[in-house]
Amino acid sequence: MDTRSDTTRDVTAGPANQRHAEHDLSRDSMTSMTAMPDMTLIEVSQWRGSGSPTAERLHDGARLLAEMVPAARRLRVDVDDSLPTTASKVRSALSEADGLVVTIGGDCGVELEPITEAMRRHGDRLMVVWFDAHGDLNTPSSSPSGAFHGMVLRALTGEGPEGLVPDQPVRPHQIVLAGVRALDPAEAAFIEASGIRHIRAADPAALTAAIAGPLLGSRQSPGQDHADSGRKAVYVHIDLDVLDPRIFTSVGCPEPDGFHPDELLAMVTAVAERYEVAGLGITEYEPSRPEDQDLLAPLVKALAEVCARS
Repeated sequence: MDTRSDTTRDVTAGPANQRHAEHDLSRDSMTSMTAMPDMTLIEVSQWRGSGSPTAERLHDGARLLAEMVPAARRLRVDVDDSLPTTASKVRSALSEADGLVVTIGGDCGVELEPITEAMRRHGDRLMVVWFDAHGDLNTPSSSPSGAFHGMVLRALTGEGPEGLVPDQPVRPHQIVLAGVRALDPAEAAFIEASGIRHIRAADPAALTAAIAGPLLGSRQSPGQDHADSGRKAVYVHIDLDVLDPRIFTSVGCPEPDGFHPDELLAMVTAVAERYEVAGLGITEYEPSRPEDQDLLAPLVKALAEVCARS
């Protein structure tokens, strides 16, 4: 366990009036793991940004996912009915984090502040790899559901609901979609117009090549991508609906023809072996059957460990 603390710390208020409470973990799954001292877990059980009819399951899903992550430092955000208020609490929690930050949702909207913080730290060096069945690239006017989890990546580019747009947007050339296979017409049009890169198949080489595109303002010569790999930092976002629902069903918005868990791990491993990992987010677990829990436990642990070694 953590040599500094064996507790999860609750972030229960925003930055202007922040209070903390400590609770013993007392979790069997934690006692069986060796905690990694250079990793901070931020648990955000937000579900009101989801359009799933079973979204409230995300609360338990976040707790269960958090138990699978071998992080020494653990922060739990007390979510609010207001998404901007929860975002401010996540921002406060990030200010306490060190090492690799693993953000656990909750719905995909919890990624707003962690990716914004990674953008502040890394600027144009940052790449965002979005493992997801969906693009999450709608605007409030184009979204069929009005759910923020389907808008969060577009919000990160500067177009989103009031109070949920970063002051330093991610540019489309900094985004690589991976495993995305369900797009609304407006999302497809935005991808085409903006030039966002899109890797549909489970192909680690294609993914690392897409990340290795030229840095902003640079002219890349043949073979230079290997040199640039040391200059880029990659935020890895994983919505668990990127997995094939024939294998893993505990999500609110499943789509056919997803990745096998081993394929997902291979792609993330390829990224982590070549690039600095600027952060990891894992979201959208709606627990519904024990076999999915059994599948996730070693997968989540492995994903966190491989990212921490980057």
